Amino acid sequence: MAIVGIVEDNIKIRDLIQRYLDMQEDMDCPVAKDSVEEMLEYLEKHQAPDVLLMDIQLPGMTGIKGMEIIKSKYPDIDIIMLTVYHDSHKIFDSLKAGASGYLLKHTSLPEIKESIDNLLKGGAPMSPQIARKVITHFNDQAPQKNPDSMLTDREQDIVNGLVDGLSYKLIADRFSISIDTVRAHIRNIYKKLHVNSKAEVIAKSLRGEI
Repeated sequence: MAIVGIVEDNIKIRDLIQRYLDMQEDMDCPVAKDSVEEMLEYLEKHQAPDVLLMDIQLPGMTGIKGMEIIKSKYPDIDIIMLTVYHDSHKIFDSLKAGASGYLLKHTSLPEIKESIDNLLKGGAPMSPQIARKVITHFNDQAPQKNPDSMLTDREQDIVNGLVDGLSYKLIADRFSISIDTVRAHIRNIYKKLHVNSKAEVIAKSLRGEI
């Protein structure tokens, strides 16, 4: 059972998504807040969700700033931005802050559910319009490899698994190693590449930086 939380200040959107996710047999959405501050208060007293859906423009702290704080305190929470913003600035600021996915608000409820499923299997879901912007950005960048971030052969295997959309379990099965070993490699990869999310690792790989 996947536990999902929502940070969204539009009560109609928030309630609609929460009710829909609660109707799914494999999901539970026990918390939906209208600000980062309220979600942080909730996280201090309750079990952290597996996934957070978060808007960018919120009362008080922005979603991007809030995500940095949440990821620093609860690194195992995967965060999908769900927003109206589709400018490159917001997209890459979100990815740098640790977002694992980026969806636009016109995304249908079944597509949101599918994106959460995809994320939990190791993917990095993005709306098609966002994915095109990301690919265009990559194509405009000349590959630049940083010698200080050279990965071992096994770490490169792990990155290739992430790019292929494999979950940690499937990566472990592919290379006959334990999930704990995969997680240890992931931590080392994040540290070497100075990133906070799978999406950033995949982005660097597609840019030819690793």
